[in-house]
Amino acid sequence: MSQVQQGGLSHALKSRHVSMISLGGVIGAGLFVGSSAAILSAGPAVIISYFLAGMVILMIMRMLGEMAVTNPGKGSFIEYTRHGLGHWAGFISGWLYWFFWVIVVGVETIVATEILQAWIPAPAWLLNLVLIGAMMLTNLMSVRAYGEFEFWFASLKVGAIILFFGLCISYLTGFTGPGVSSLGNLVDHGGFFAKGWEALFAVIPAVIFSFTGSEVATVAAAESDNPARNVARAARTVTLRVMLFYVGSVLLIVCVLPWSSLKAGSSPFVAVMDMMKIPGAGTVMTAIVLTAVLSCLNSGLYVTSRILFELTKHGDAPAALGQMSSRKVPARAIFLGSILGFAISMLTVISMEKAFTFLLNASGTLVLFIYILVALAQIKSRQAHQRNAGEPMEFKMWLFPWLSYATIAVIVAVLLSMAYVPDQRSQVVMSLLSLAVVTISYFLFRRPLLQKSKPQISH
Repeated sequence: MSQVQQGGLSHALKSRHVSMISLGGVIGAGLFVGSSAAILSAGPAVIISYFLAGMVILMIMRMLGEMAVTNPGKGSFIEYTRHGLGHWAGFISGWLYWFFWVIVVGVETIVATEILQAWIPAPAWLLNLVLIGAMMLTNLMSVRAYGEFEFWFASLKVGAIILFFGLCISYLTGFTGPGVSSLGNLVDHGGFFAKGWEALFAVIPAVIFSFTGSEVATVAAAESDNPARNVARAARTVTLRVMLFYVGSVLLIVCVLPWSSLKAGSSPFVAVMDMMKIPGAGTVMTAIVLTAVLSCLNSGLYVTSRILFELTKHGDAPAALGQMSSRKVPARAIFLGSILGFAISMLTVISMEKAFTFLLNASGTLVLFIYILVALAQIKSRQAHQRNAGEPMEFKMWLFPWLSYATIAVIVAVLLSMAYVPDQRSQVVMSLLSLAVVTISYFLFRRPLLQKSKPQISH
């Protein structure tokens, strides 16, 4: 028996780790920097866009919570798609998710290096190597080391947002600023719907991507002391907290500042603190953004290794890649994710911009395809449970099956809207190409092996 079959993952993570890993995977540069572009695209009404996008993620997490509680011990959410839809769904969603996070590792490394180069006069390749190496060692140490790293990094991000809330509320209530007169910024610069209703929906694709990462809770929960309970807790509370942080932050930003004064690519948090004359705001915010990026990089390496480990368990990836170290971590899968992430980060250093853009576009909407598979798996799993007259369910998706189908419809509408927008069309097309390659690989290579391995029934 191979080591991948003998050795299992550790269960060293606690509930606090899983909760913070869920928050840390979502709260990153997308909020601290990317929100400026969303605000400029839709005006103050972008608050509604963030709320709607958050509701989609809340539905997906609710479905995952139902499947985890009803069928505990399966592993990550990839295994629930396999359980609900069949082996093909586990293969496709697993490889797509692995590819997505490998690209994330490369991208986060590039962003972190750009931040550090303002402080450290070192070549980009060296900083890329140091960052990837440091995060790789963190993951190789133990899952507990990864969990502690993420817990404190995520705590710092959450603390920064809470402090930001307090400063803005103090400014808007008149303790440190002009008071409620600033609320006029919501309507004084072209109106609340300054860019029209169309912009409100057009920006949802970009906003929904800033929420991706909530599902990482199901990956981490597989190594916790009570996987089903921790996934359900994440589904109940974490997503609501994320929505509060995102929607609350954006609301306060457009209240304190005239939204049209923001600059795309610059942190609106820094702009707000400069407006309120907070000393050292730029340096502090840059450090927090760096923390957020390193947190996402760390999570990226963790996710790629665990998804690859799960794929090896079902024969969907070479068994050697799932080999466990003495510290109960899939070391070879961590090495592979680190090497590929470093290679992707180096594409910009050696001026292979077209290759980098190709990979970025090829992974752009993969998470949305995976969310559709999750929703379909939840529908199939609930129907099977009802047919078998199983035990009453402790944790349910609301208004089944209508909300499940509505979630799928919204995601499809987001994809169609992206295909309609010229700037976003390439992401949909290239991601569909990635989906096609993985799907064809399953039917050409994996499915024939599965059929051969089935026991033959003699007549």
